[in-house]
Amino acid sequence: MAAPVAPRRGVGRRPGAPDTRGEIVAAARREFAAKGFDNTSLREVARSAGVDPALVHHYFSDKQDLFLAAMNLPFDPRTVLPPALQGPVDGVGERLVGTVLQIWDDPALRPALLTVVRSALGNEGTAHLLRDGFLRLVIEQIAALPGISNPQHRGSLAGSQIIGLIVARYVVGLEPIASMPAVRLAALVGPTIERYLFDDLG
Repeated sequence: MAAPVAPRRGVGRRPGAPDTRGEIVAAARREFAAKGFDNTSLREVARSAGVDPALVHHYFSDKQDLFLAAMNLPFDPRTVLPPALQGPVDGVGERLVGTVLQIWDDPALRPALLTVVRSALGNEGTAHLLRDGFLRLVIEQIAALPGISNPQHRGSLAGSQIIGLIVARYVVGLEPIASMPAVRLAALVGPTIERYLFDDLG
């Protein structure tokens, strides 16, 4: 009598694991936090989650998509920032700051954003994700600006200004920044962003 054939395991899914996507995201968060964006591969994430690598590609088109899911960000900088960066160079800083403030002032988005920032302030792993992953995506958009030199250096300076503004307005509640109309605040901070992006920094 032939031996009974074991039931075939579903491709890439552990038995009894209904939230495969969630397990992939959790594994990605661990891998990105431990190894950084560059040193994390989709295959390693799949191995950590106990799934077939093809299943990671089923849920996420590329590593950037997976990273954004791991960060639990409610917006994608690759689609939100380009419209602000298009158009005349003069005023790009004001448009960029205005876009960031518009996102943060949305009551549907702010709780998730505050969770990310507060976690980054108190957790090196999350700070590593924000610094080496999210800011990379932002700098990639800035690097596409015409005439910009040394985008990594300039983008980091601009990013530091925007992060400081976010913390002052939304985390600390520093007045008058916290209650200032977004349009006014963008007009005040925008020229500083442009100086970082285009002026001679010495």
